[in-house]
Amino acid sequence: MPALMDSNTDNVARTSRRQILASLLCRTGLIGAASWLRSTLIRDLRILAYHRVLAVDEERFDFDLELVSADPGQFREQMRLLKRRFNPVRFGDVVTAMETGKRLPPRPVVVSFDDGYDDNYRIAFPILRELGVPAMFFVSTGHIESGLPFSYDWFVYMLCCTPATHLRIVELEIDQDLPATRSQRRSLAVDLLDRMKGLDARTQDGIVTKLETEWSMPRAAGHADCRPMNWAQLREMHAAGMEIGSHGVWHNMLAKLPDGTMREEVEGSRRTLERELEAPVDVISYPVGGRDAFDDQVVTTAKAAGYKLGCSYVSGTSPVPRQPQFDLHRLPVERHMNIDWFASLIGLPEAFSYPSRHRLG
Repeated sequence: MPALMDSNTDNVARTSRRQILASLLCRTGLIGAASWLRSTLIRDLRILAYHRVLAVDEERFDFDLELVSADPGQFREQMRLLKRRFNPVRFGDVVTAMETGKRLPPRPVVVSFDDGYDDNYRIAFPILRELGVPAMFFVSTGHIESGLPFSYDWFVYMLCCTPATHLRIVELEIDQDLPATRSQRRSLAVDLLDRMKGLDARTQDGIVTKLETEWSMPRAAGHADCRPMNWAQLREMHAAGMEIGSHGVWHNMLAKLPDGTMREEVEGSRRTLERELEAPVDVISYPVGGRDAFDDQVVTTAKAAGYKLGCSYVSGTSPVPRQPQFDLHRLPVERHMNIDWFASLIGLPEAFSYPSRHRLG
């Protein structure tokens, strides 16, 4: 797999350069001055994007490591820095400012999570509550109600753990022996997953279902390392001041669904959340969130359904919304970022943010 190895090598090199530069700027104090200067020139909204907060043993973890945004210690340190140097706000504050003309506090930052893994409740939520930092949790309602692992997660898990030695996926033109080690299999799985997301939703589902049957690894069996939250947990978080938003029903890429199915994902997820939480739901995060995950029809449907804001997974910041906006950019947080890089990511996002190598949202 030379192409994949070259891509990984390039990614590591870019990561190292950013770490070194961030550490230099933080040690000299330049990042603080540069960040404050930027804030006087640019009034924008920074939205941090997390998936999972989890301590993992990489040699034993059978799921996608790229979805682990931070371990508990990293996350606590990040939230402390955020509260010290910036103003954490809710999407509700953004909507209020948008509708009333009231200004947000300077240097506003929103913390967001995609998907709804139960470590969000077990690990991230207690830290957020302790430090008084609000956050938005975008959840896929079908998974909350069923308890099923996400299809993409299960794809990675199956490739990591199957005793099979050969992989054939006609739709991806794959017919090859599986690597021997877990690390190699995970790298292959993540690369294939990214390619699979280029297909329509029905084809994606068909690939995963076929492997479940072929390898006798049904997703319904579940796994302790990959569970969604449940309604009781979400209600507790909501009552404690956290926000809950839509991430569709089944975490399908909305632009790759037939129009009727897409509409039900957008509208149905909002109805379910409002019924279960007894509160309005104003914000949607498009599953996967790249440019091919949502389109004009998805945005039109979201507006008609009553959403006021929509988040992509496109890397960057956005102007503070003055009217409903449905292409808000976010800043992905990843587990290899040390605290200097995190500080630089929020302080100078133009220099220290970058698109994730794979589409993740």
